[in-house]
Amino acid sequence: MKRDSKLSSVLHALLHMADHDGPMTSDVLAQCMRTNPVVVRRTMGLLRNAGLVASERGHAGGWRISADLDKVSLRDLFAALGEPAIFAMGHRQENPPCLVEQAVNQVLDSAFAEAEALLLARFADVTLADLAADFKTRHAPYRHLKE
Repeated sequence: MKRDSKLSSVLHALLHMADHDGPMTSDVLAQCMRTNPVVVRRTMGLLRNAGLVASERGHAGGWRISADLDKVSLRDLFAALGEPAIFAMGHRQENPPCLVEQAVNQVLDSAFAEAEALLLARFADVTLADLAADFKTRHAPYRHLKE
């Protein structure tokens, strides 16, 4: 079963952007994310529509974060990406009149809804600034290698 990694990929790109002075091209972000620049442009377009990033044209152009990192939560990013399905599993809908199927589906629907609500509440509590600070702490021992 294939997992949807859009949120993870977007966070990866945004943390690179937050750590970089100036805009980053789709080609550079694609190398960071190990994907195609077209995928980066498509995804960044969703974030631009949500007011989270901006693009600059020209020789020194590229993508940059246009929102305050302290005010952008994982929940905001999840919404900007179109709220992809959180769970890959679901329930059967092959025989709706079946009382067994109804009982199973009711329990599963309730459990999935509760789990999704908890996850989205946690997403709302974590900001890009939180992630950027964590990255900065983790990266501190390696900063001297970059110079």
